[in-house]
Amino acid sequence: MAATLKRVAWRSSAASEFARLASELSDSGLETRFVHGMKQVGVPVQQQVTIDGHRIDGRVGDSLLVQLDGFEFHSSAQDRRRDLEADARLVLRGYVVLRFDYFQVFFRWEYVVETILMAIAQGLHRREIR
Repeated sequence: MAATLKRVAWRSSAASEFARLASELSDSGLETRFVHGMKQVGVPVQQQVTIDGHRIDGRVGDSLLVQLDGFEFHSSAQDRRRDLEADARLVLRGYVVLRFDYFQVFFRWEYVVETILMAIAQGLHRREIR
């Protein structure tokens, strides 16, 4: 998929740049934006980690999990309930789960960065997992 995106003749430089940055691990432009943005501020992110049978969009360190909610897979009450239940199971296992939506990642980026850096400053990315 990433190779295909790179061959498209994009009309805008922003779209072209996202296509260039896309990796096979990103399920969406939302994930590409997040991972690239974290890299720019020096925060490495592991993508598509499976924990407790649930795919995690990004893991920072050992225990800080980031879930990104786009519109396609998070639009119904059933989807939201499934996500909340998965988050609760992860928290009970000792993880910290931060969830950001499309609007926050694309239009409130400073908030996302500040939140993640504050979590790291508190050591929430390095916890003993049960």
